[in-house]
Amino acid sequence: MSFDVRDGDSGAEPVGQGAWWMDPALLVRGEFERVWGMLDSAPDAQARLVAAVFRASAHLYRDASPVVRRQLLALDAARYGHRGLAGRITAVPVDGGGHARWGVEWATASQVDSRFRYALTGWKAPSVATAVVDGRAVAVGPSWSGGNVRAIRMWDLMTGEQVGEPLVGHDGSVRAVATGVMNERPVAVTGSEDGTARVWDLVDHEQIGEPMAGHDGWVLSVSTAVVDGRLVAVTGGTDHTARVWDLGTGKQIGVPLTGHSRWVVAVATAVVNDRPVAVTGSWDATIRLWDLGTGVQVCDPLTGHTDQVLAVATAVVDGRPVAVTGSNDKTAMIWDLTTGEPAGDPLIGHSHKVGAVATTTVDGRPVALTGGGDGTARMWDLMTGEQLGDPLTGHSDEVGAVAVAHVGGVPVAVTAGAVTGTDHTVRTWSLTARRRNAEPSDGHSGAVVAVAAAMVDGRSVAVTGSGDGTARIWDLAAGKRIGVSLDGHTGEVHKVAAGTVDGRPVAVTGGYDALRLWDLTTGDPIGEPLTDPDGPTLARAMAMVDGRLLAVTSGGHRSGRPMRVWDLATRAPIGGFPAGRRRGYADKVIAVTLGQLDGRPVAVTGADDRTVRLWDATTGKQIGEPLIDHDCSVRAVATASVEGRPIVVIGSDDKTARTADLTTGQPIGEPLRGHTDVVCTVAAGTVDGRPVAVTGSWDATVRVWDITTGEQIGEKLVFPAMVNAVAVTPDGRLAVGFGTELAILAFR
Repeated sequence: MSFDVRDGDSGAEPVGQGAWWMDPALLVRGEFERVWGMLDSAPDAQARLVAAVFRASAHLYRDASPVVRRQLLALDAARYGHRGLAGRITAVPVDGGGHARWGVEWATASQVDSRFRYALTGWKAPSVATAVVDGRAVAVGPSWSGGNVRAIRMWDLMTGEQVGEPLVGHDGSVRAVATGVMNERPVAVTGSEDGTARVWDLVDHEQIGEPMAGHDGWVLSVSTAVVDGRLVAVTGGTDHTARVWDLGTGKQIGVPLTGHSRWVVAVATAVVNDRPVAVTGSWDATIRLWDLGTGVQVCDPLTGHTDQVLAVATAVVDGRPVAVTGSNDKTAMIWDLTTGEPAGDPLIGHSHKVGAVATTTVDGRPVALTGGGDGTARMWDLMTGEQLGDPLTGHSDEVGAVAVAHVGGVPVAVTAGAVTGTDHTVRTWSLTARRRNAEPSDGHSGAVVAVAAAMVDGRSVAVTGSGDGTARIWDLAAGKRIGVSLDGHTGEVHKVAAGTVDGRPVAVTGGYDALRLWDLTTGDPIGEPLTDPDGPTLARAMAMVDGRLLAVTSGGHRSGRPMRVWDLATRAPIGGFPAGRRRGYADKVIAVTLGQLDGRPVAVTGADDRTVRLWDATTGKQIGEPLIDHDCSVRAVATASVEGRPIVVIGSDDKTARTADLTTGQPIGEPLRGHTDVVCTVAAGTVDGRPVAVTGSWDATVRVWDITTGEQIGEKLVFPAMVNAVAVTPDGRLAVGFGTELAILAFR
C-alpha cells in the first residue's frame, strides 16, 4: 500500500484530526502511556506516520520540558515530510512557555525511518547480545560509565527500560559480550581489557565463579556453544589466540587455538558435520575453523577478504552451516562451512568498513544484519545474497555492534554506535517489512558540516557541504533540492559560500583538495577546480566582500605555508597573510572568516591559543593586537555589520560565544552563556529586523542572540544530533545542519 501524507501546502483536511491519539497536545504534554500503546498496532498508514514521528526522538524529549518536547516533535514531523502536522504541533500552547517563537518549516530526512522503535542515549556499547530473562527479551551490553566501559547493563527490548542494577567487576573496559543458558538459567559472558572473561547470572545479577584468566592481553571477542552437554565459551584476544572455557568450572579446555598472526577480534560457533566448531576472524584477514572437541584446526584458512576481518556470525541456510563475515574492505562475505568456500559474491553496499554482523530469520528466511562505518545497518537475504529493503539509517556515526531478537513475535534489530564514535545511542528496529515514511534520497549520507544562504532570482536558497564529499543546493521555500548533488571533491566538503561572479549567482565549495564553482541556478560546474600550484589546497573561508567573491586557502594544518587569498572571479591570488607571528601558529589556527574594515578586505582567524587576530587580506599585515578573551580554544568566527560597525562573533571551547567590534578590538557586552558544550559554529544576520548572532554547539542546541542587547531571542532550539553548521538566510530564517540533516526554521 502506498500513501502520501505531505499535507503542508495542500490545504487538505489535517491527517487524523478526529482520532484522540492524533492530538498533538497529548504528545507535547507528555501523555506517553496513552500513545505508546498504539505504536506497534497503528491501524493505518496515517496513524503509523504519527507513531513514527513520536518515536523518532522520544529518547530525547521523554524527560524534557514541554517547550523542548514541542520543538523536537515539530522538527521530526517536518523530517517525515508532514509540514502540516509540524505546524499544528508548534501551535500547541504549553504552561509557562508561551507560544513557540521558532517554527520548523521543513527538514531533510536521511536519518528517519518508520522501522525505528526507540533509542537509549548515553551508551557506548562496543558489543551487544540478546537473551530471554523471566520470559522477556532483553539486550545485554557494556556501557560507558564513569569514564570507562566496565559496567554491563541489561534492558527490556519491549519497553526500553533498564532491568536490574549494572553488573560490575571487571578492572578494564568490557569489549565483548555473549549470552547462553547454563543450568537452565540465562547467563552472559564478557571479555575485557583486563585480560579476563567473566560469567554473569542474568536473573540474580551477580557474577558466577572466578574470572577466567589466560589471555596475554585484552579479550576482544566472545561466543558460546554447547559441547557434550556443557556450555562453553570461546574467547579471542590481542595475543593472537582463541581459547575455549568450560563455564561450569571456569577452567580452560585444552590448549590455546593458535594460527592467526594478528588480533582475534571476532568469534562465533556452529555445528559442522555434527561437530561443534569455532569460527574465528582476525586482523590478518583470514577466517579459521576449529573443532571444539579436539582443538584442532578443521581446514585451511578461509581467505577472500582483502583487509582485516572484523566480525563473524553463523547461520544455517538450506540445511548447510554458513558463516557471515564483515571486513575493513567494506564488504561482508558468506562462507559454506562444510566446503570452506565462499557462498556467492561478496555483499556490497556499505561505503565504509563492516564492523558488526548478526543473523536471524525474518518471515522464515535466514538473513544477516551488518553494521557499517557509514552509520547504517543493512539486512541481507542469505539465500540470494541480495540486500533487503533500505538501510537502517539513524546513527550519526559508525554502527559498532548489532544483535537480533524476537520481541512479541516481531524480529527486532539492536544497533549500537561505536564506542570510539560520537553516537552514544543503542537503537532498536523492527525487521518486518514496512514502507519507509520518509524518502531519504534528498538528504546527505554524511554529516552536514557547512551551510551558506543567498537570494537567487528572488528566491531564498541554501548550499550545504557534507562529510559525504558532496554539496547540495536547496530551494528554501519549496523545501527541495535544486539540481543534482555537486560532486567532484575527493573528501569532505567543509566550506561553502554563495555570491556572484560577473553578475552570475554562484556557489563555491571547498574541501581538502580544491575550490570549485557552481552555477547556483542550475547546479552546473563553472570552469576547472582551483588549486594552489604550491601544493595542497585546504579551503579555510569564502565570502562576498565589497562585491567580490573571495576565498582563503592554506596548504594544510601542518604545511607551514601562509594563508592565501583568492579573487574567485579572476581565479588569481590577491594577497595573503601569515598564520601568526610566532613559530608554530599555523598548526593552531582553527577558524577563519572574511570581512571588510574601512573599505579593505580583512581576514579574522581564531586559534587554540585563545586568540582572535585581524589581518589585512592584501598586505598580509596584522591589524592591531590580538583579542585574548576566551578561556579555551577559539572554535568558530563569523563577521557582520551592525548599525554600520563591523563586528565578529566568536565561538569557543569554553562553551561561550562573544561579539567584538573589529574597529576598536573591544568586546561588545558580556559573553553569551547558555550552551553546555563547545560552541562549534556561529553565524550573524538579521532576524525580525534585529541584528543577531546564532550559535550552534556540540550540545545539540542552537541559540539566537540579539547582538545589541546580548539577550537570547526565543527558546533554545534542540536537535536530535550534534549541530555542525548554522546560517541566517537573507530573509531572516535559520538554516541548521545537524547530523546528516538540514532544517529550516522561521521566527514567528
